[in-house]
Amino acid sequence: MIYETFDDAGTRALGRELGTGAEGGRVYTLVGDLGVGKTVFTQGFAQGLGIEEPISSPTFTIVQIYEEGRMPFYHFDVYRIGDVSEMDEIGYEDCFYGDGVCLIEWANLIEEILPEHYTRITIEKDLEKGFDYRKITVEDI
Repeated sequence: MIYETFDDAGTRALGRELGTGAEGGRVYTLVGDLGVGKTVFTQGFAQGLGIEEPISSPTFTIVQIYEEGRMPFYHFDVYRIGDVSEMDEIGYEDCFYGDGVCLIEWANLIEEILPEHYTRITIEKDLEKGFDYRKITVEDI
């Protein structure tokens, strides 16, 4: 599916819609350049899971775990991963294959350890359509 949003509110709302429909044990990957709205999307996704606390990108901690929603939410930002083996150190398998839901920013950097099936979300800008325009592609892999 391809969606278009024209402001942060639209991007957040799409994230909330997908979070509302998320099921435990599912992994979502989030790919896009710096500044395309990955964190805004994630904030909406967390709201859809019933999480009300502030969501920020765990750039330096790699993973942030939220347990206040309807299921555990594992928010990864792997931008600073130097080698995929670093994911072993943080116990990624417990998150990827647990009862909660994972959302992984910059997932293209760790493709070799992603589960066989996941949902890939790609966010792209198109400045010809406006500064705040986003094309968001959601596909099951």
